[in-house]
Amino acid sequence: MALPEQPRSILQVTGADRIGFLQNLVTNDVSAPGLHYTALLTPQGKYLADFFILHRPDDLLIDIASEICPSIRARLTMYRLRADVQIGEVAVDLCCGLGTIPPDGFADPRNPNLGWRAYGRQEAGSIDWPALRVAHIIPETGIELTPDRFILEMDFERLSGVDFKKGCYVGQEIVARMKHKTELRKGLRQVKISGSAPIGTAIFAKEKPAGVVYTQHGGLALAYLRFDRIAPKMVAGSAIITV
Repeated sequence: MALPEQPRSILQVTGADRIGFLQNLVTNDVSAPGLHYTALLTPQGKYLADFFILHRPDDLLIDIASEICPSIRARLTMYRLRADVQIGEVAVDLCCGLGTIPPDGFADPRNPNLGWRAYGRQEAGSIDWPALRVAHIIPETGIELTPDRFILEMDFERLSGVDFKKGCYVGQEIVARMKHKTELRKGLRQVKISGSAPIGTAIFAKEKPAGVVYTQHGGLALAYLRFDRIAPKMVAGSAIITV
């Protein structure tokens, strides 16, 4: 059992309109009890934030990276208008683990290899999150997931972070168009890396920009690539990148 990779904050959403309020904003269907992974987008369909929503009988908890919590809380408050919704930060411990899910735990909805999350307790331990994320191609808030990205390029469909049947939400038209009417030209991929490069280092193929390299572990890395420029051998600083 361990802590998350990055510091997390918990927002509590209460009020009679809480479920419909979030349903109209986020990319996934969060109407059913349990733990959901989802995102909040700009009206132009670009990433603003990703987080977990725990649907409980009397409230909804938003499990979000602490670095973006204040700005997302402010944005949610702006969207609230006259809805019967209250949003506040609460002190709820979070524990993550691998293996058997405890009675108070919830399977990580992104990938079964990421284990479980439990709210209300915190225990010391260690999980090699970068290794897990690179092995299973899982983007992380503020690293691979940045405001200039589209969520389908970052594999949100594979990560169970978007529902194409739930109806409208902020940015929904762009996401639907990318799903049904276009072919993705960029995206997150696992690559091999010889050497290392700082996160965010540009990747070049035949001296042309081909992408960006991010989290690295054990000779592998996560990279955001232009598919039309992928070459057998690419460079990121002094590192060699191969697909």
